[in-house]
Amino acid sequence: MDEARKEADGESRESLPTAWITGAGGLLGHALVEVGRALGVPWILRPLTREEVDLADFRSVEACWNRDRPALVIHCAALSRSPVCQAQPRLAWEQNVEVTRRLVTLAGEAVFVFFSSDLVFDGRKGGYREEDPPNPLNVYGETKAAAEQVVRAHPRHLIVRTSLNGGRSPTGDRGFNEQLCRAWAAGETTTLFVDEYRCPIAATETARRVWQLILRGASGTFHVAGGERLSRWELGCLLAARWLELRPRLQPESLRDYAGPPRPADTSLDCHKAEALLGEPMPKFREWLALQPPGSF
Repeated sequence: MDEARKEADGESRESLPTAWITGAGGLLGHALVEVGRALGVPWILRPLTREEVDLADFRSVEACWNRDRPALVIHCAALSRSPVCQAQPRLAWEQNVEVTRRLVTLAGEAVFVFFSSDLVFDGRKGGYREEDPPNPLNVYGETKAAAEQVVRAHPRHLIVRTSLNGGRSPTGDRGFNEQLCRAWAAGETTTLFVDEYRCPIAATETARRVWQLILRGASGTFHVAGGERLSRWELGCLLAARWLELRPRLQPESLRDYAGPPRPADTSLDCHKAEALLGEPMPKFREWLALQPPGSF
């Protein structure tokens, strides 16, 4: 009887529509795959990594599309390292805007979910709502704002703006916690701004809420980020307290003394729209972190 049930379950799963998840080798893409499988979402999840298909190679992407015919696309892949985008703006535009444009062109009737960023805002006021006009200060933010406009032309779209995401990525270097941990393990001193504010969140928490939005048929633009505004310095101190064995060294700095590429001061996000639809608050990072067992984050 159990074997018959397993066989029937397998057949029913095979009849499900396919969902593409681009950037599955990164932090958010990986979390979406893992959380989606744990939730048993009604799609066959098709993780796409850079090794499997180069999204900038449109012929390869089109061939994969014709093979899979996905009913849902969750587009996480991006050139997301801001310094690289600033140094190579043409590459950033190609990977973040033109790749998105080609995927939207292919999407047809598929639902298209796009991950954007709090860095589409200039950081002059904080507490940004979905309807606030973007005004990015750096190249990465510019490409994300431009890609949002491309996605809005698709009739079945969902744009998710998020903030700093942490967790365990397949490469071990994509989460903000992983980057700090690596630096401290190497004996480096990390310089963190006391007056640059974000809304940090665990990638698994972001993924769970995004799947909930998709399952509810949400469309338009939603903010999904941590329920707590923290400075880079505050975030670093919270994480350092968990990794005392690394002897973490932190150096505070102010944006007033910073002479590098533009950095928005406060891109904290107002997430009330998503909270109202989902019926639960966004997790406050400080409280969430306190509940995690040692070594799990």
